[in-house]
Amino acid sequence: MPTVTVIQPTIAEEKAVKIRCAAYCRVSSDSEDQLNSFMAQTRYYSQVFEDSETEELIDIYADEGITGTREDKRDEFQRMLKDCRKGKIDRIYTKSISRFARNTRDCLKNVRELKSLGITIYFEKENIDTANMTDEMMITIMGGLAQEESTSISKNIKWSYQKRFEKGTVNVFSAPFGYKLSNGSLIINETQAQIVKEIFEMFLNGIGYQRISEICQNKYSSYKDNFSYYGIRYILSNEKYIGDSKYQKTFTTNTLPYRKLPNKGELIQYYIQATHKAIISKETFEKAQALIECRKHKNILSESPFSGKIICANCGTKYKRKCSGDKIYWVCRRHDNLAQLCTNKRIEEKFIRQSFIILHNKLLFNYKQILVPLQTSLQDLKLKKFSGNTNVMDIHKEIAKLKEQTHVLARLKTKGFLDEAKFIEQTTELTAKINKLQSELKKLTQSDDEDETLEQIEMLIDFFEKRDNPITEFEELAFESIVEKIVVIDQHELEFHLIGGLKFKENI
Repeated sequence: MPTVTVIQPTIAEEKAVKIRCAAYCRVSSDSEDQLNSFMAQTRYYSQVFEDSETEELIDIYADEGITGTREDKRDEFQRMLKDCRKGKIDRIYTKSISRFARNTRDCLKNVRELKSLGITIYFEKENIDTANMTDEMMITIMGGLAQEESTSISKNIKWSYQKRFEKGTVNVFSAPFGYKLSNGSLIINETQAQIVKEIFEMFLNGIGYQRISEICQNKYSSYKDNFSYYGIRYILSNEKYIGDSKYQKTFTTNTLPYRKLPNKGELIQYYIQATHKAIISKETFEKAQALIECRKHKNILSESPFSGKIICANCGTKYKRKCSGDKIYWVCRRHDNLAQLCTNKRIEEKFIRQSFIILHNKLLFNYKQILVPLQTSLQDLKLKKFSGNTNVMDIHKEIAKLKEQTHVLARLKTKGFLDEAKFIEQTTELTAKINKLQSELKKLTQSDDEDETLEQIEMLIDFFEKRDNPITEFEELAFESIVEKIVVIDQHELEFHLIGGLKFKENI
């Protein structure tokens, strides 16, 4: 009879690996009701996965009080997509398609990308699971409905504003510096009004925006947030200071994603005189506008895509633009002050433009051999270094709890159960805790240098994939899209520093 020897297994049976799930929540405004909804969603998803044997909750991504029509405005949504690309998530749960995306194009784009990464999405309200391939048509329909709903709401709001503009009965919701609101009307704030008068006086005496900004920030530190460079420009060009009101200075586009743009003649504007008391006389205001136009014309002549981007390799100083006859040159500031301070000589602008054209066309024909392998190497490096961080989920939960406490305090104060002093004391303490946790969270979740480099390399690849033909003339937009700076080695050689940390030298 043969002898049978039993050999026991040496490798233990692997435990079933849980599906790593994420939840995405969003509320569309920062009102108290919507914030309650926000808290309810985060609590709901935290509880759903507590006792699950097959799934575990990796993180909750929650955008609070912002628009859903613009994907780039949703920071948490973008963070979720990045984590998906890093391989941290297997499945996403969300309340509805309208919470996930407000237009069909973005919805399908993200669903397809996530499916390509092996990640499924479950939309609870519509009972749609992208694990089933036949659901894509349903997503298209539902995404279209969500888009139509958002567009319809936007049109109704625009129509109501249009009617108010025509009647001249627009409610005032904010007061420019120099005024305060009283029952929907603008009332002069005497202290601030005096500062407005000083700003106009300084400008008409030849002082520029930046210098006025510095003077006001030093002299009136309690109002310094109003006195940035652009804040001064806004004050000097605002018709509110002569007692008039212009409406529809900006407009929102009709197609998703909605964008707010300056109205340069696309739509009717409404100018209503004497809507409130003036701070500045019309004569002073008109003189200021004439001076603004004059300076604007001079600035147009001096504008250049190279401004602030050309650096001297010899001394590290920025180059400045100079005109000589009908030619434009760029010269090292130190060399221009005294030739002995820096040996790098001036360069004619047309040669810088030509060098960029040559570099652009070289990369257009060779980016697949240069950029794509680099992208692959960086992606492999990130996969090797990837490791999850369990602290992130705990911090998110703690922040959600603290925010809920602040909302409870607000309701108690509103109903008269909590006095002002106690409310301020307790909310200050909670806010400090939230800020500290958010600071910790930022350190844990922020992208490292390799993540940022990889993103920029992908942007470069995307840029050249969309270019059909080589360029024969300098293109400002192309230059600004991919070039961070130009280092002048000498008057015969330039080094272009592109996004992603890439450097390429070109002869002049």
